[in-house]
Amino acid sequence: MWPDRRLLELFKTEFPIVLAPMAGAMDADLVIAAAQGGALGSLPCAMLSVEKAREQVSIIRQRVSAPVNMNFFCHKAVEADPQREAGWKLRLAAYYKELGLDPAAPINPANRAPFDAAMCELVEELKPEVVSFHFGLPDRGLLMRVKAAGCVVISSATIVKEAIWLEENGVDAIIAQGAEAGGHRGMFLTENIAEQPGTFALVPQVVDAVKVPVIAAGGIADGRGIAAAFALGAAGVQIGSAYLRCPESRVIASARSALAQARDDSTVITNVMTGRPARGVANRVMREVGPISPDAPAFPHAATSLAPLKAAAEKLGRVDFTNLWAGQAVRLGREMPATELTRALAGAALARMSHLAG
Repeated sequence: MWPDRRLLELFKTEFPIVLAPMAGAMDADLVIAAAQGGALGSLPCAMLSVEKAREQVSIIRQRVSAPVNMNFFCHKAVEADPQREAGWKLRLAAYYKELGLDPAAPINPANRAPFDAAMCELVEELKPEVVSFHFGLPDRGLLMRVKAAGCVVISSATIVKEAIWLEENGVDAIIAQGAEAGGHRGMFLTENIAEQPGTFALVPQVVDAVKVPVIAAGGIADGRGIAAAFALGAAGVQIGSAYLRCPESRVIASARSALAQARDDSTVITNVMTGRPARGVANRVMREVGPISPDAPAFPHAATSLAPLKAAAEKLGRVDFTNLWAGQAVRLGREMPATELTRALAGAALARMSHLAG
Protein backbone atom coordinates (compact mmCIF):
# COMPACT_ATOMS: atom_id res chain seq x y z
CA MET A 1 0.00 0.00 0.00
CA TRP A 2 2.87 2.39 0.75
CA PRO A 3 4.91 3.11 -2.40
CA ASP A 4 8.21 2.87 -0.48
CA ARG A 5 8.43 0.30 2.33
CA ARG A 6 12.09 0.77 3.30
CA LEU A 7 11.29 2.78 6.43
CA LEU A 8 8.63 0.30 7.58
CA GLU A 9 11.20 -2.49 7.30
CA LEU A 10 13.90 -0.42 9.01
CA PHE A 11 11.76 0.74 11.96
CA LYS A 12 9.37 -2.23 12.15
CA THR A 13 6.40 0.14 12.56
CA GLU A 14 2.91 -0.14 11.08
CA PHE A 15 3.11 3.24 9.36
CA PRO A 16 6.03 5.28 7.92
CA ILE A 17 5.25 8.13 10.32
CA VAL A 18 7.73 9.43 12.90
CA LEU A 19 6.41 11.44 15.85
CA ALA A 20 8.80 14.41 16.04
CA PRO A 21 10.68 14.64 19.35
CA MET A 22 9.49 17.93 20.86
CA ALA A 23 11.54 18.72 23.97
CA GLY A 24 9.49 20.46 26.65
CA ALA A 25 6.16 19.79 24.92
CA MET A 26 5.88 16.04 25.48
CA ASP A 27 6.96 13.01 27.47
CA ALA A 28 6.35 9.25 27.50
CA ASP A 29 2.54 9.62 27.26
CA LEU A 30 2.61 11.10 23.75
CA VAL A 31 5.27 8.58 22.63
CA ILE A 32 3.07 5.71 23.83
CA ALA A 33 -0.10 7.05 22.20
CA ALA A 34 1.56 7.68 18.84
CA ALA A 35 3.21 4.24 18.95
CA GLN A 36 -0.13 2.62 19.72
CA GLY A 37 -1.41 4.31 16.57
CA GLY A 38 1.34 2.77 14.46
CA ALA A 39 3.94 5.56 14.33
CA LEU A 40 7.53 5.55 15.57
CA GLY A 41 7.36 7.34 18.91
CA SER A 42 10.30 9.64 19.67
CA LEU A 43 11.38 10.57 23.19
CA PRO A 44 13.21 13.93 23.35
CA CYS A 45 16.16 13.41 25.73
CA ALA A 46 18.14 16.65 25.29
CA MET A 47 16.58 18.23 28.39
CA LEU A 48 16.54 15.06 30.51
CA SER A 49 19.03 13.66 33.00
CA VAL A 50 20.23 10.08 32.50
CA GLU A 51 17.95 8.99 35.37
CA LYS A 52 14.89 10.74 33.93
CA ALA A 53 15.52 9.37 30.42
CA ARG A 54 15.82 5.83 31.85
CA GLU A 55 12.56 6.31 33.78
CA GLN A 56 10.71 7.59 30.69
CA VAL A 57 11.88 4.69 28.51
CA SER A 58 10.84 2.27 31.26
CA ILE A 59 7.33 3.76 31.26
CA ILE A 60 7.14 3.39 27.46
CA ARG A 61 8.39 -0.22 27.54
CA GLN A 62 5.84 -1.17 30.21
CA ARG A 63 2.91 0.13 28.20
CA VAL A 64 3.73 -0.62 24.58
CA SER A 65 5.84 -3.21 22.73
CA ALA A 66 6.45 -0.95 19.73
CA PRO A 67 9.92 0.35 18.78
CA VAL A 68 11.10 3.57 20.42
CA ASN A 69 13.34 6.39 19.20
CA MET A 70 15.55 8.22 21.72
CA ASN A 71 16.46 11.68 20.41
CA PHE A 72 19.53 13.70 21.37
CA PHE A 73 21.15 17.03 20.51
CA CYS A 74 24.80 16.94 19.46
CA HIS A 75 25.69 20.62 19.28
CA LYS A 76 29.14 21.78 20.31
CA ALA A 77 28.83 22.88 23.94
CA VAL A 78 29.73 26.56 24.48
CA GLU A 79 30.61 28.01 27.87
CA ALA A 80 28.40 30.83 29.14
CA ASP A 81 29.86 34.29 28.44
CA PRO A 82 29.29 36.42 31.59
CA GLN A 83 29.60 39.69 29.67
CA ARG A 84 27.09 38.60 27.03
CA GLU A 85 24.79 37.22 29.72
CA ALA A 86 24.87 40.55 31.56
CA GLY A 87 24.04 42.43 28.35
CA TRP A 88 21.15 40.06 27.66
CA LYS A 89 19.82 40.49 31.20
CA LEU A 90 19.97 44.27 30.65
CA ARG A 91 18.03 43.86 27.38
CA LEU A 92 15.33 42.01 29.35
CA ALA A 93 15.41 44.33 32.41
CA ALA A 94 12.11 46.06 31.64
CA TYR A 95 10.32 42.70 31.66
CA TYR A 96 11.86 41.77 35.01
CA LYS A 97 10.64 45.09 36.43
CA GLU A 98 7.16 44.66 34.95
CA LEU A 99 6.80 41.22 36.54
CA GLY A 100 8.33 42.30 39.86
CA LEU A 101 11.34 39.98 39.56
CA ASP A 102 14.81 40.56 40.96
CA PRO A 103 17.29 40.43 38.05
CA ALA A 104 20.12 39.72 40.52
CA ALA A 105 18.48 36.55 41.88
CA PRO A 106 20.41 33.34 41.05
CA ILE A 107 19.14 31.41 38.01
CA ASN A 108 19.60 27.76 37.04
CA PRO A 109 21.67 27.31 33.85
CA ALA A 110 19.94 26.15 30.66
CA ASN A 111 19.51 22.36 30.55
CA ARG A 112 20.07 21.37 26.93
CA ALA A 113 23.14 19.13 26.92
CA PRO A 114 24.80 17.48 23.91
CA PHE A 115 24.98 13.68 23.66
CA ASP A 116 27.85 12.45 25.83
CA ALA A 117 29.46 9.29 27.24
CA ALA A 118 26.90 9.03 30.05
CA MET A 119 23.96 9.13 27.63
CA CYS A 120 25.81 6.71 25.34
CA GLU A 121 26.06 4.24 28.22
CA LEU A 122 22.32 4.61 28.76
CA VAL A 123 21.68 3.85 25.07
CA GLU A 124 23.89 0.74 25.38
CA GLU A 125 21.89 -0.28 28.45
CA LEU A 126 18.40 0.37 27.05
CA LYS A 127 19.05 -0.52 23.40
CA PRO A 128 16.29 1.61 21.82
CA GLU A 129 15.43 0.44 18.32
CA VAL A 130 16.19 3.91 16.93
CA VAL A 131 18.45 6.77 18.04
CA SER A 132 18.03 10.15 16.33
CA PHE A 133 20.32 13.15 16.47
CA HIS A 134 19.82 16.87 15.85
CA PHE A 135 22.63 19.27 14.84
CA GLY A 136 24.68 16.61 13.06
CA LEU A 137 26.16 13.55 14.77
CA PRO A 138 28.18 12.92 17.93
CA ASP A 139 31.88 12.14 17.68
CA ARG A 140 32.85 8.96 15.84
CA GLY A 141 33.60 6.90 18.94
CA LEU A 142 30.18 7.54 20.51
CA LEU A 143 28.40 6.98 17.19
CA MET A 144 30.11 3.60 16.69
CA ARG A 145 29.02 2.55 20.20
CA VAL A 146 25.40 3.48 19.40
CA LYS A 147 25.53 1.44 16.21
CA ALA A 148 27.22 -1.47 17.99
CA ALA A 149 24.26 -1.50 20.42
CA GLY A 150 22.10 -2.43 17.43
CA CYS A 151 20.31 0.92 17.11
CA VAL A 152 19.14 2.36 13.81
CA VAL A 153 20.66 5.85 13.54
CA ILE A 154 18.92 8.82 11.90
CA SER A 155 19.63 12.56 11.85
CA SER A 156 18.33 15.80 10.37
CA ALA A 157 19.63 17.64 7.30
CA THR A 158 18.48 21.12 6.28
CA ILE A 159 20.49 21.28 3.03
CA VAL A 160 21.69 18.63 0.55
CA LYS A 161 25.32 19.01 1.69
CA GLU A 162 24.31 18.00 5.23
CA ALA A 163 22.39 14.97 3.92
CA ILE A 164 25.43 13.76 1.95
CA TRP A 165 27.65 14.25 5.02
CA LEU A 166 25.23 12.27 7.19
CA GLU A 167 25.15 9.36 4.73
CA GLU A 168 28.96 9.36 4.47
CA ASN A 169 29.11 9.20 8.28
CA GLY A 170 26.89 6.16 8.59
CA VAL A 171 23.27 7.13 9.22
CA ASP A 172 20.57 4.63 8.23
CA ALA A 173 17.99 7.27 7.22
CA ILE A 174 17.91 11.04 6.86
CA ILE A 175 15.26 13.51 8.03
CA ALA A 176 15.04 16.24 5.39
CA GLN A 177 13.95 19.21 7.52
CA GLY A 178 12.38 21.91 5.36
CA ALA A 179 12.30 25.56 6.41
CA GLU A 180 8.60 25.17 7.33
CA ALA A 181 9.41 22.84 10.22
CA GLY A 182 8.78 23.82 13.82
CA GLY A 183 11.43 23.78 16.53
CA HIS A 184 15.18 24.14 16.20
CA ARG A 185 16.71 24.06 12.76
CA GLY A 186 18.92 20.96 12.56
CA MET A 187 21.57 22.86 10.60
CA PHE A 188 25.20 21.99 11.31
CA LEU A 189 27.20 22.71 8.12
CA THR A 190 25.61 26.10 7.56
CA GLU A 191 24.53 29.06 9.68
CA ASN A 192 22.68 30.96 6.98
CA ILE A 193 18.96 30.96 7.73
CA ALA A 194 18.20 32.92 4.55
CA GLU A 195 19.38 30.01 2.38
CA GLN A 196 17.30 27.26 4.00
CA PRO A 197 15.11 25.50 1.39
CA GLY A 198 11.50 24.52 1.99
CA THR A 199 10.37 20.90 2.19
CA PHE A 200 9.10 20.70 -1.41
CA ALA A 201 12.45 21.90 -2.74
CA LEU A 202 14.65 20.00 -0.27
CA VAL A 203 13.17 16.49 -0.25
CA PRO A 204 13.56 15.54 -3.95
CA GLN A 205 17.09 16.95 -4.04
CA VAL A 206 18.08 14.96 -0.94
CA VAL A 207 16.41 11.84 -2.42
CA ASP A 208 18.53 12.28 -5.55
CA ALA A 209 21.73 12.81 -3.56
CA VAL A 210 21.63 9.84 -1.14
CA LYS A 211 20.81 6.12 -1.19
CA VAL A 212 19.38 5.79 2.33
CA PRO A 213 15.65 6.36 2.96
CA VAL A 214 14.58 9.99 3.36
CA ILE A 215 12.02 11.18 5.93
CA ALA A 216 10.28 14.42 4.96
CA ALA A 217 9.72 16.97 7.75
CA GLY A 218 8.26 20.46 7.76
CA GLY A 219 4.74 21.64 6.96
CA ILE A 220 3.30 18.10 6.95
CA ALA A 221 0.21 17.84 9.12
CA ASP A 222 -2.40 15.86 7.18
CA GLY A 223 -2.88 13.10 4.61
CA ARG A 224 -2.30 15.48 1.71
CA GLY A 225 1.11 16.44 3.05
CA ILE A 226 2.11 12.81 3.61
CA ALA A 227 1.02 11.84 0.08
CA ALA A 228 2.97 14.80 -1.31
CA ALA A 229 6.09 13.69 0.57
CA PHE A 230 5.88 10.24 -1.02
CA ALA A 231 5.33 11.82 -4.44
CA LEU A 232 8.61 13.68 -3.89
CA GLY A 233 10.45 10.42 -3.21
CA ALA A 234 10.35 10.30 0.59
CA ALA A 235 10.04 6.92 2.32
CA GLY A 236 8.26 8.44 5.33
CA VAL A 237 7.40 11.62 7.20
CA GLN A 238 8.16 13.21 10.55
CA ILE A 239 5.24 15.09 12.08
CA GLY A 240 5.30 17.28 15.19
CA SER A 241 2.99 20.31 15.19
CA ALA A 242 -0.10 18.24 14.35
CA TYR A 243 0.33 16.45 17.71
CA LEU A 244 0.77 19.50 19.93
CA ARG A 245 -2.90 19.80 20.84
CA CYS A 246 -3.41 16.09 21.52
CA PRO A 247 -4.49 15.49 25.14
CA GLU A 248 -1.30 13.45 25.73
CA SER A 249 1.02 16.41 25.01
CA ARG A 250 2.45 18.48 27.87
CA VAL A 251 1.50 21.82 26.31
CA ILE A 252 -0.01 24.11 28.97
CA ALA A 253 -3.52 25.52 28.52
CA SER A 254 -2.46 29.07 27.58
CA ALA A 255 0.00 27.74 24.98
CA ARG A 256 -2.66 25.36 23.62
CA SER A 257 -4.92 28.36 23.11
CA ALA A 258 -2.17 30.28 21.27
CA LEU A 259 -1.50 27.27 19.02
CA ALA A 260 -5.22 26.83 18.30
CA GLN A 261 -5.47 30.46 17.19
CA ALA A 262 -2.31 30.37 15.05
CA ARG A 263 -2.57 30.94 11.31
CA ASP A 264 -0.34 30.14 8.34
CA ASP A 265 1.64 33.35 8.95
CA SER A 266 1.91 33.13 12.74
CA THR A 267 5.28 31.41 12.99
CA VAL A 268 8.74 32.95 12.63
CA ILE A 269 12.32 31.73 12.96
CA THR A 270 13.93 33.21 16.06
CA ASN A 271 17.13 32.95 18.09
CA VAL A 272 15.74 34.91 21.03
CA MET A 273 14.39 31.95 23.01
CA THR A 274 17.51 29.77 23.13
CA GLY A 275 20.28 31.42 21.11
CA ARG A 276 19.84 29.09 18.14
CA PRO A 277 17.44 29.50 15.19
CA ALA A 278 14.10 27.79 15.77
CA ARG A 279 10.59 28.20 14.35
CA GLY A 280 7.66 28.93 16.61
CA VAL A 281 4.47 30.93 16.99
CA ALA A 282 5.56 34.52 17.66
CA ASN A 283 5.23 35.53 21.30
CA ARG A 284 5.76 38.93 22.91
CA VAL A 285 9.52 38.70 23.48
CA MET A 286 10.11 37.35 19.97
CA ARG A 287 8.21 40.30 18.51
CA GLU A 288 9.74 43.00 20.72
CA VAL A 289 13.35 41.82 21.01
CA GLY A 290 13.76 39.83 17.79
CA PRO A 291 12.84 37.63 16.14
CA ILE A 292 16.60 37.50 15.43
CA SER A 293 18.66 39.44 17.97
CA PRO A 294 22.45 39.91 17.99
CA ASP A 295 22.19 40.31 21.78
CA ALA A 296 21.02 36.73 22.39
CA PRO A 297 23.75 34.62 24.04
CA ALA A 298 24.91 31.44 22.31
CA PHE A 299 22.77 28.29 22.51
CA PRO A 300 21.43 27.29 24.95
CA HIS A 301 22.35 30.19 27.25
CA ALA A 302 19.80 32.71 25.91
CA ALA A 303 17.12 30.62 27.65
CA THR A 304 18.68 31.10 31.09
CA SER A 305 17.60 34.69 31.71
CA LEU A 306 14.22 34.05 30.08
CA ALA A 307 13.35 31.21 32.48
CA PRO A 308 12.17 33.40 35.43
CA LEU A 309 10.13 35.56 33.03
CA LYS A 310 8.54 32.47 31.47
CA ALA A 311 7.58 31.04 34.87
CA ALA A 312 6.16 34.33 36.17
CA ALA A 313 4.13 35.07 33.01
CA GLU A 314 2.74 31.52 32.83
CA LYS A 315 1.44 31.90 36.41
CA LEU A 316 -0.58 34.84 35.06
CA GLY A 317 -1.87 32.72 32.16
CA ARG A 318 0.39 34.42 29.60
CA VAL A 319 2.82 32.94 27.09
CA ASP A 320 4.86 36.13 26.52
CA PHE A 321 8.13 34.26 27.19
CA THR A 322 7.11 30.66 26.43
CA ASN A 323 8.55 28.57 23.59
CA LEU A 324 5.65 27.91 21.23
CA TRP A 325 7.66 25.76 18.80
CA ALA A 326 5.50 24.91 15.80
CA GLY A 327 5.74 24.69 12.03
CA GLN A 328 3.95 26.62 9.32
CA ALA A 329 1.17 24.00 9.14
CA VAL A 330 0.27 24.47 12.82
CA ARG A 331 -3.23 25.57 11.81
CA LEU A 332 -3.90 22.03 10.54
CA GLY A 333 -3.40 20.56 14.03
CA ARG A 334 -6.37 18.88 15.71
CA GLU A 335 -7.54 18.23 19.26
CA MET A 336 -7.84 14.47 19.26
CA PRO A 337 -6.04 11.57 20.96
CA ALA A 338 -2.66 10.86 19.39
CA THR A 339 -3.49 7.22 18.63
CA GLU A 340 -6.57 8.27 16.66
CA LEU A 341 -4.70 11.12 14.99
CA THR A 342 -1.92 8.79 13.79
CA ARG A 343 -4.40 6.36 12.26
CA ALA A 344 -6.37 9.23 10.70
CA LEU A 345 -3.19 10.66 9.15
CA ALA A 346 -2.14 7.30 7.72
CA GLY A 347 -5.64 6.51 6.43
CA ALA A 348 -6.02 9.90 4.77
CA ALA A 349 -2.60 9.59 3.15
CA LEU A 350 -3.33 6.12 1.72
CA ALA A 351 -6.73 7.29 0.45
CA ARG A 352 -5.13 10.34 -1.21
CA MET A 353 -2.42 8.23 -2.88
CA SER A 354 -5.01 5.71 -4.05
CA HIS A 355 -7.12 8.52 -5.50
CA LEU A 356 -4.14 10.02 -7.30
CA ALA A 357 -3.12 6.61 -8.68
CA GLY A 358 -6.64 6.05 -9.97
